[in-house]
Amino acid sequence: MAGPTPSLKGRALRLLAQREHSRAELQAKLARHVQEGEDLAAVLDALQAQDFINEARVAESLIHRRAPRLGTQRLLHELRRKGLSEELVRAQAEGLRASEYERAQAVWAQRFGQPPSTPAEQARQMRFLAARGFSADVVRRLLRNHGAAEDGA
Repeated sequence: MAGPTPSLKGRALRLLAQREHSRAELQAKLARHVQEGEDLAAVLDALQAQDFINEARVAESLIHRRAPRLGTQRLLHELRRKGLSEELVRAQAEGLRASEYERAQAVWAQRFGQPPSTPAEQARQMRFLAARGFSADVVRRLLRNHGAAEDGA
């Protein structure tokens, strides 16, 4: 026996209880549940006014969860995809770039742990790190510091 269908606000609160969501994410997830006479924008406005929806918390949450495994470019892309303001994304970029080398080194050490022995292995390691969103400069410096560029590549 199914219970009554939850209201838009109830659905939104359930989603927010699982993790932080941006307004754009909630709007996309809740749009298909809007019934006649319901105002999704008003529900989201009320949640934002009560600080249930907070862009800064969304950004911090995503960075806390994903930064140990991803590079700056990939993280910034994910922040933009969540519909966060460009001003907030740029502000987060500063701190991410400052720690990118250390994060790349940790990802590299966990995945590979030793310098590449062949140019093909070096290319594989570089592709892996680039796919995670680490900048080309950081990847080259990391592999150079770990002895990968000894053959002049």
